[in-house]
Amino acid sequence: MAVSMADITKLRKMTGAGMMDCKNALTEAEGDFDKAMEIIRKKGQAVAAKRSDREASEGCVLAKTTGDFAVVIALKCETDFVAQNADFVKLTQDILDLAVANKCKTLDEVKALSMGNGTVQDAVTDRSGITGEKMELDGYMTVEGASTVVYNHMNRNGLCTIVAFNKAVEEGLAKQVAMQIAAMSPIAVDEDGVSEEIKQKEIDVAIEKTKAEQVQKAVEAALKKAGINP
Repeated sequence: MAVSMADITKLRKMTGAGMMDCKNALTEAEGDFDKAMEIIRKKGQAVAAKRSDREASEGCVLAKTTGDFAVVIALKCETDFVAQNADFVKLTQDILDLAVANKCKTLDEVKALSMGNGTVQDAVTDRSGITGEKMELDGYMTVEGASTVVYNHMNRNGLCTIVAFNKAVEEGLAKQVAMQIAAMSPIAVDEDGVSEEIKQKEIDVAIEKTKAEQVQKAVEAALKKAGINP
């Protein structure tokens, strides 16, 4: 059957799929929108399964705070081109908003939230079908405190930090702390958070560095004593 441009546009707005994908789905479904949406969803599942072994090394990272509760989440994809797509960023933001509104503590809780005609995980799978790239939610973290702050480095949606404080903190100072965390990438907030393995590695490095410095000083002293100017 013939499919009108109005129907294609309507399905595209409902699903976010490409024009040709919408046309083909409507044609196959003989104009039935529910069936067409299911066809598009199945295509997304097929793409997700086919590309499950691919590496999703790009993506969008966003953070949000409600004052005493802050969240950071990453939606990963394969290419920077998709990561910067407005619809991809919007999906990440919508998922983040849902997670914050429901005060989710784990990534599994986020994936199970209702979104559209399915769950958040379904929405991610659907988007994978639209772009043809592997996508996955990753890196979900939360902090709680008397006050919290979020920082999105250069607003590029690639590096975000969240910080919680045990008392009210001046906004400018709080942001500086969040920026320092983004710049320094600390492994812990205090000594107790550092593993013994890392401590021993740092001690070994310090010992070897000290030995090398002592040898260098001894060589320089010997050359000076011998009247040799290297």
